[in-house]
Amino acid sequence: MPDGVRLSASVWLPTDADSQPVPGVMELSPYRKSDGTALRDAAVAPWFAGHGYAVVRVDVRGTGNSEGVITDEYTQRELDDGLACIDWIAAQPWCPGRVGMIGLSWSGFNGLQIAARGPSHLHAVVTLGSTDDRYADDVHYWGGALLADQELPWATTMLARNAQPPEPEVWGDDWLPVWRHRLDRTPPFVKTWLEHQHRDEYWRHGSVCENPASIRCPVLLVGGWADAYRDAVFRMLRSLEVPRRAVVGPWAHAWPHTAVPGPRIGFLQEVLRWWDRWLKDQPNGIDEEPTVYAWMQDSVPPRAYYDQRPGRWVVEDGWPSANVEMRRLTLSPATAAFGAVLGEQVSPSAVELAPVQSHGVHGGRSVSRGKGYELAVDQRKDDAVATCFDTEPLTERTEILGIPEAELDVSSDRPDALVAVRVCDVRPDGSVTLITRGVLNLTHRDGHQHPDPLLPGQRYRVRFPLHAIGYAVPPGHRLRIALAPTCWPVVWPSPEPARVTVHFPGSHIHLPTRTASADAPAIPFGAPEQRRPFEHERIGVSEHGEVTHDLVTGRVTTVYENADGYVREEFGKPMRYHTSYRDIFDILDNDPTSAVVSSERAIELSRGDWRASVVANGRLACDKDFFHVRTDLTAYHGEEVAFQREWRFSTPRNLT
Repeated sequence: MPDGVRLSASVWLPTDADSQPVPGVMELSPYRKSDGTALRDAAVAPWFAGHGYAVVRVDVRGTGNSEGVITDEYTQRELDDGLACIDWIAAQPWCPGRVGMIGLSWSGFNGLQIAARGPSHLHAVVTLGSTDDRYADDVHYWGGALLADQELPWATTMLARNAQPPEPEVWGDDWLPVWRHRLDRTPPFVKTWLEHQHRDEYWRHGSVCENPASIRCPVLLVGGWADAYRDAVFRMLRSLEVPRRAVVGPWAHAWPHTAVPGPRIGFLQEVLRWWDRWLKDQPNGIDEEPTVYAWMQDSVPPRAYYDQRPGRWVVEDGWPSANVEMRRLTLSPATAAFGAVLGEQVSPSAVELAPVQSHGVHGGRSVSRGKGYELAVDQRKDDAVATCFDTEPLTERTEILGIPEAELDVSSDRPDALVAVRVCDVRPDGSVTLITRGVLNLTHRDGHQHPDPLLPGQRYRVRFPLHAIGYAVPPGHRLRIALAPTCWPVVWPSPEPARVTVHFPGSHIHLPTRTASADAPAIPFGAPEQRRPFEHERIGVSEHGEVTHDLVTGRVTTVYENADGYVREEFGKPMRYHTSYRDIFDILDNDPTSAVVSSERAIELSRGDWRASVVANGRLACDKDFFHVRTDLTAYHGEEVAFQREWRFSTPRNLT
């Protein structure tokens, strides 16, 4: 790098790249190419190299085998490093000067952020599971509320990952002092995140929605209906001024050729077509095809996991689409109906939403990564502690595609309150499938930059987005709108048990409804392909999720845990990599200040007789005025403790 720090990269080249230079494709990620993403990289990178591209996988500064220390997400230093890497790739004798970027999640984020810097050698981007707005969509805040099921868990994950050592096979005898240097300076990210509870300059940095015109190369946008990042796909379809294309499937936060729920697609072939058009100037017609390919999900019984989601591919030539119109679902005290209020004569003219703090525990995790417990189960238990509005049974198939919006006339008995909205599919057998949901911290009703307390009893008209969705409700089913002032453990509860009142008439749900069919003329994607990964054996694989209700104390506890790992031969010796995660969410139904999140992460890495492991723990609690955090990190060299540290701090709650 320009400051002398060295970043570690793996490079895959076509065998004839020295005589026939090829464009470069870069991924800049902190998830450790030598072990954390090694299985995926070994299956994907050689596939692209075999189809005529140089693939360069770089460890972010301070992670994996790169020098330095990582201090936060998407720092200016990280983006500057990305620009320097692009220049390095473009200058290699095997590259003619054209570079693309690809990535899922973190590397999907920084691909957009680096593109917004306008590097001359960057000619195309493929971004998966990412966002244009770091405050709106990432693992920190949602609708102005703290994302309880992600903020501390993800910070604990990154604390453990960032504390892993560089490897002796790369560093030689210097690895141990380099590791100690890294451990001494690795911070818990959660402290910074909690210090920025509003959409200030910290979050505007790296949010490409601030100036979408700064991106001047074509962008392929990829999302999944089971992933929290899908909203940004539709926003960027509107805002970007460059050639762009969107593919949205039923997938979780994963690559579409391996993701669940299926169908999985020939994603690498689709990316190859994108690279061929924009990195090699081959007129293959991809830029003349429909702008949006979306999987229209059929109705299914509610389950926490699906291997496949039935449905079909639909296409749109542009976005916004002439085939989709906002259809208003008006709420009334008696029921709900499209286009008209039913039962206007029925009293009362308002309903009060009771603050049951555990409402939402059956709604799954905000970000699904394809685990067996992450999707929403039957919503009837959450509906029982919410206020619900049902339509009559539908007389025709209704297809929802896009970002729904809630428009509510509300008041609160507290100065700080939130409202959660769920849109559900009520099946004839009574089971209830979650279609989509959204939340708004009502103090953020006029924006996330300068929230304002509520005046108790005063009415406010608010409008806010729900998560984007593609979902078809068949005739005979009902649509249900469920409202509540809580959504645990997805978002942190308000400081006090707020009673939110919804007033009528004037409260609506706006559903983007397809009025014309535009199916894909044929199955638009081939079968999944990738290179066969290296020989390995999966070890220590487990998944567990449960919700329990203590009838004596009233405490509701949600537990999610999983473990995974593999062993392989590497450098002539056995290599073992194993991770385990555990998150626990506790709350009392009558006390929002009882909320506690606990996270545990353990990562073990060994090669032959060498072994290193890290264990990180975190606990986030609150009272009415403060968030309280305790987190610790222990690193082991073999059985010996190489490092141990604990952090404790409290941060004032600031209308969050």
